[in-house]
Amino acid sequence: MGLFGNLFDKFKQGLQRTQELVLAPMQRLLGLRRLDEDQLLELEDLLLQADLGLHAVERLMERLRFEMKRNAEIDPKAVLKDELLKILRQVPSRPLEAKGTQVVLLVGVNGVGKTTTLGKLASHLKSRGEDVLVVAGDTFRAAAIDQLELWGERAGVPVIRNQMGGDPAAIAFDGATSAQAKGTPWVLIDTAGRLHTKDHLMRELDKIHRSLQKVIPEAPHRVILVMDATTGQNGLVQAEAFKAAAGITDLVLTKLDGSAKGGVVVPILERMKLPIAFVGVGEGVDDLIPFDPEAFVDGLLSA
Repeated sequence: MGLFGNLFDKFKQGLQRTQELVLAPMQRLLGLRRLDEDQLLELEDLLLQADLGLHAVERLMERLRFEMKRNAEIDPKAVLKDELLKILRQVPSRPLEAKGTQVVLLVGVNGVGKTTTLGKLASHLKSRGEDVLVVAGDTFRAAAIDQLELWGERAGVPVIRNQMGGDPAAIAFDGATSAQAKGTPWVLIDTAGRLHTKDHLMRELDKIHRSLQKVIPEAPHRVILVMDATTGQNGLVQAEAFKAAAGITDLVLTKLDGSAKGGVVVPILERMKLPIAFVGVGEGVDDLIPFDPEAFVDGLLSA
């Protein structure tokens, strides 16, 4: 299996807890060709338990009832798949493409897997044959700096670091300057997840933006917000604060394999109106996979 392997298998692996705890009972209902009202209500409840979100579930149930009025028999799984894909394709993801030096900033609260995600992303880009420079911009946690150095060694990519407590904007500036001078296509910058206050955190991110733009006026080219799937929809309030202040362009959803609410991908995408670039479905270096709506829906609805 290649770095990203078979996406369907990966999504199925990542959604296993959701399957076992929530969606396995749904297979019986999805195998029927006619559903009575009690069965529809049971199906609705299971979809809500998977954390698909009220808006999406109402839309899915409305579509099922519409199809049942039109046809004596329907394929519930095919109907749900079609409607879910319509929702998920509203915000298509953009592939990571190097055009000159591209600066990618990873943001998010502590504990979501931001530093690990950056390491896996560096490995992914390196496996494509593209050079990467990693910048340890979370200078408030010594563990984050050390963790990135380990990922850098694993991936075979250089890491620029400062002392703990150093200026993140200054090290981001140094990273962008070095990458541009050497023609390195990718600069991945880790950032602090928690400072004294939310305002302090957002000011720090703004300072990093301004430092980068002194070197590359268009930087950062991507600002990726890393979110933890196991927090479900509770993480949306924090996510919206970052979106408002940090110019988020893409999302990464981590720890999908640890959640029984794998359907949370749907309300996150609906509410944030931002593309999901990658999802994390395990601990391995190749368990950060590009988000593919069809593979995700197949993984969600397959027994």
